[in-house]
Amino acid sequence: MKIILRNAKIIDPQSTFDTQIVDILIEDGILSKIGTSLPNPDNIKEVQLDNLHVSQGWFDSSVSLGEPGFEDRETIGNGLKVAAKSGFTAIALQPNSCPVIDNQSQIMFVKSKAYGSATELYPIGALTKGSEGKDMAELFDMKNAGAVAFGDYKKSQDNANLLKIALQYVQDFDGLVIAFPQDEKIKGNGVVNEGVVSTRLGLKGIPNLAEELQIARNLFLLEYTGGKMHIPTVSTAKSVQMIRDAKAKGLQVTASAAVHNLVFTDEKLEEFDSRYKVSPPLRTDIDRKALLEGVLDGTIDIITTDHNPIDIEHKKMEFDLAKSGTVGLESAFGALLTILPLEVVIDKLTSGKELFSVPTHTIAEGAVANLSLFNPEGKNTFSTANILSKSKNSAFLGMKTKGKAYGIYNQGQLILGES
Repeated sequence: MKIILRNAKIIDPQSTFDTQIVDILIEDGILSKIGTSLPNPDNIKEVQLDNLHVSQGWFDSSVSLGEPGFEDRETIGNGLKVAAKSGFTAIALQPNSCPVIDNQSQIMFVKSKAYGSATELYPIGALTKGSEGKDMAELFDMKNAGAVAFGDYKKSQDNANLLKIALQYVQDFDGLVIAFPQDEKIKGNGVVNEGVVSTRLGLKGIPNLAEELQIARNLFLLEYTGGKMHIPTVSTAKSVQMIRDAKAKGLQVTASAAVHNLVFTDEKLEEFDSRYKVSPPLRTDIDRKALLEGVLDGTIDIITTDHNPIDIEHKKMEFDLAKSGTVGLESAFGALLTILPLEVVIDKLTSGKELFSVPTHTIAEGAVANLSLFNPEGKNTFSTANILSKSKNSAFLGMKTKGKAYGIYNQGQLILGES
């Protein structure tokens, strides 16, 4: 396959073409020529899009797709198409399917379902068998089968000794442990952030302490054991500061924040709309601003959509009973540009690849074509028509967004949103 991307502005600090507007000739999945006014004597297919920008392919470190077991929420095939049209060339798949992805055969199954897709799938293996928190799963076997990290999605590890052993064990093969930060006993029956809003609405609150206490414990364990730990979807100001301090001490800790926690606060809960029920919960504006500061100063390494499709039967119901989660792939780019500069958005959507051992490809002649295509300008309103996922549980409906993700070129395939 040969195509020419016309008048594309490159956003890639690692490339000698950074910030330049060029034509890009792609031949058989390779960036064969980059320059201005490239000739096209053979009438190769040309792609011309309004205010086209390209960057290294985006990576999402936390995506749930349901399959196997919850195909009514989403399938791997459609989920990867959604990711491609949303600008993501790679995703890390969470193990919260049925059965849980906790062994070598399950890793191989989900990888086989992704074969041939333009967006690459990198499985996260469960840290414990069945994600039940009791016995450590077959981590080394899953690593050999292609798992890029190990964690129990939205489940913290109550057994500190088990987490300690896991952190020690994975060092033999340079593994990454994901430690979700939430003390379940302190959370109790809480469903939203504990504060003024929860009190006014009469909803049971989840205090910041539930997250911060768990992070403090996990960082102590990491300091004792060594190894690598990733703390996903942090949501409080104190959490950010603790991670900042841990990095200053030299601990190998990384962290992510979810788009919805960067954009929204618990003020969104006034109408008891379960679309805004997420885990961790939406916090206060003080916490949200601290997260943004963490993004800007490098304390937070990755921005994730934390994409989690939930079927209508489990989402559109009483707030207390509704499942937590929102889809986020389709809205991520447009939402982030309303709060962060373009260069920061691109950095936080690409830097996670190195942390999760996903190959990176600089935009240069002779390099593999792994590109996200987008327009950072223009204003839109995110609507149901923009949701490509099977489940429509988006917290971003009605939001005024900026810019547009056109799609991707990866694995020798061009995938655009309208195609």
